[in-house]
Amino acid sequence: MVMKLADLHTHTTASDGLQRPSENVRLAKTAGLAAVAITDHDTVDGIEEAMIEGQRLGISVVPGVEISTVAGGSDIHVLGYYTDWQSDAWRAKLSSLLEVRDRRNEMILEKLRSLGIPISMEEVIEEALRQGKDSGSIGRPHIAAVLLAKDAVGSMQEAFDRYLASGGQAYMNPPRLHPFEAIEWIREAGGTSVIAHPGLYGDDALVEQMIHHGAEGIEVFHSDHSAEDEARYGRLAHQYGLIVTGGSDFHGERQGEIFHGPIGSRTVDASVLNQLNPARRGR
Repeated sequence: MVMKLADLHTHTTASDGLQRPSENVRLAKTAGLAAVAITDHDTVDGIEEAMIEGQRLGISVVPGVEISTVAGGSDIHVLGYYTDWQSDAWRAKLSSLLEVRDRRNEMILEKLRSLGIPISMEEVIEEALRQGKDSGSIGRPHIAAVLLAKDAVGSMQEAFDRYLASGGQAYMNPPRLHPFEAIEWIREAGGTSVIAHPGLYGDDALVEQMIHHGAEGIEVFHSDHSAEDEARYGRLAHQYGLIVTGGSDFHGERQGEIFHGPIGSRTVDASVLNQLNPARRGR
């Protein structure tokens, strides 16, 4: 029997990916997948285009979002699947998160200028537009691309390691939604909450707290997870009866390097869609 597979974590030009939503669907088709999720940061703007292409190609498109939160000074991400993504109220909530992201970006640029690297928001927006972005959020990869264009760094990875990632010289993290609130928001929007890439946080105590607060799934399989991570979070999922998900966290290709992995590189059986969709499991 041929398994039907799903990649449940991809980004598009609606946030900080390099491919349009329809292109992600075409890449999923090429990879032989049955389903692909569109999980842009703090926006659902890419879903409609992806669904239209999914209908054309016979690929199931899972409507998703990746909500940016902060706990204990660290970035924590919560995936939301099958929310009422066309709801004006839900879109308004997500827009409030984009305003925080915009403030964070300005703080980063101000810090970079204090370090002797003059970058304006206009340059960052111009770079985002050059990459094909026409809506949604501006993210750190767009800032990194400008750093690279100015020869301030030698690679995208250096831009993050030296300046933009946690511990970097220009890293900024203004107050944001707490992950518990994100779980509640997703539930109120009719969706299913999943803890994104828990292996990146180094805080399994927080991961368990999120589970106790109502997170319904955990991203066991991720491009940046080790085999040990997958085994550990697989056991945690079994212990708490959580939905097991996985995805590439595809952002596109920069300088010949795919961030974080190509579409289809991390997958789960497509039957998990029945668990993620509240309408199908009778919640």
